[in-house]
Amino acid sequence: MEQRFLRVPRNELGRDFAVGDVHGHFSRLQESLDRLGFDPARDRLFSVGDLVDRGPESEATLDWLARPWFFAVQGNHEDYAIRHVRTGQVDVVNWRGYGGGWFLDLPSDRQKVFAEAFAQLPIAIEVETVDGAVGLLHADCPVLFWPRLEAALQDRYKRTSAACQWSRDRLREMNRTGIQGVRAVVAGHTPVAAPLALGNVYHIDTQGWKSGYFTFLDLESLQAWPCEVVTELAAAEE
Repeated sequence: MEQRFLRVPRNELGRDFAVGDVHGHFSRLQESLDRLGFDPARDRLFSVGDLVDRGPESEATLDWLARPWFFAVQGNHEDYAIRHVRTGQVDVVNWRGYGGGWFLDLPSDRQKVFAEAFAQLPIAIEVETVDGAVGLLHADCPVLFWPRLEAALQDRYKRTSAACQWSRDRLREMNRTGIQGVRAVVAGHTPVAAPLALGNVYHIDTQGWKSGYFTFLDLESLQAWPCEVVTELAAAEE
């Protein structure tokens, strides 16, 4: 059964981390986790989506999703795959240009396996911490009050889901308004040179899949590794 909004209880044993877009670079991700000192027996990892496309290891996604300590939301690249299989309403030339060729070249029965796995991923995850809930989604939160998001995701026209997966408005406008009713919201989708906080919205796609590095945000402390979070206001004052 598909679940658009997933609540996850606090990790009482170890640490919880969010990580930016992976885009088919799971070997790099594992190397970064090793340097972080990630312990899969105690720690958990939350992906903000875009597990696939661009990199050479997109097919490893299913193995990672089977790991009990690994959680992920749907990104826009997972959305490409789901819509391609279910509706055929995808600009395949555009998608191939953004790394979707590995999927498009699969046999149709194999495409269905991946699309079904991606469809089971929530659009948003809420993780409890000692200081309150932290929300995760791929691109942006289209509501100003986080507790309203779960109901909004039931929109049969999927406008809310599309905004969660595709919107770049907050970063484009450098909007520091923030989201009420939640301690923090963590997103990827739009690359940043260093982890960036606009209000209580943390952007962590530092292009570990390309020429940058994977950012891991500790959900309890909201501290980032290996580089500290930069706030837009502080950056403007320097």
